[in-house]
Amino acid sequence: MRTLKLSQGGQVPVLGLGTWYMGERDSEFDHEVAAVRYAMERGIRLIDTAEMYGSGGAEEVVGEAINSGDASPRNDLFIVSKVLPSNAHYDGVIRACEDSLRRMRTDYIDLYLLHWRGSAPFAETIDAFQTLQQSGKIKTFGVSNFDSADLKEWCDTKGGDALVCNQILYNLSRRGPEWDVIPSCTERSVPVMAYSPLEQGRLMGDPALTQLAEKHGVTDLQIALAWVLAQDNVIAIPKSVQPKHIDQNIAAPDIKLDADDMATLDVAFPPPNGPSYLEMI
Repeated sequence: MRTLKLSQGGQVPVLGLGTWYMGERDSEFDHEVAAVRYAMERGIRLIDTAEMYGSGGAEEVVGEAINSGDASPRNDLFIVSKVLPSNAHYDGVIRACEDSLRRMRTDYIDLYLLHWRGSAPFAETIDAFQTLQQSGKIKTFGVSNFDSADLKEWCDTKGGDALVCNQILYNLSRRGPEWDVIPSCTERSVPVMAYSPLEQGRLMGDPALTQLAEKHGVTDLQIALAWVLAQDNVIAIPKSVQPKHIDQNIAAPDIKLDADDMATLDVAFPPPNGPSYLEMI
């Protein structure tokens, strides 16, 4: 699996598994654990979760998956979690991280993100992140759903320039970040982590994607994911609990879109021609 270098050291795979909407129903717990384990067995090493997902339930799914007897060694995995803005004051960050560690039954989180901007001063959140780093409870930190102005303010705050990632909504139908957010991240050597890279499946059936899927002998959504992964400095974390879809996602990085393919997608999904608000879902 191709990787990107992080500015603070280490590398992260360009393709991972998202867990949004996991951990919400007890009846689905075993199925979701099996999906995460299947993804790891198939070579996925990046797993994204958050305290918000299922009110901690998704972290419990991840914890069960990574602690099973034949799971991948912990040091082979790259686990991302996020703290809610309501917990982003100093003491709240420390407490939230410790709760996440307990739910996932792990000693550390590879990348810990502020889920989106709230009322807590950035200085408090960053101070807490640094404390967690010093104690070994997190390896690196970053942000999520930050536009270019938020990113600048964060990086201008003492210690904030040590961030290694900005996780945002980005896919063929949400190309607004290409105007300013992605360039701002690239300028700072900060990878973009694209959540909902398949627009939660809603891109399926688009005529341009269907045309290219037939050309390459793959599915519409594999083309959409291949496009995201073809962008410089971008990581994708599609969520799936179906082995068939996990396999299709894993195959997507090997799809080579040529210049004509990219031009076709630019016509169907035009790039931005000006600034816009950063979208969230």
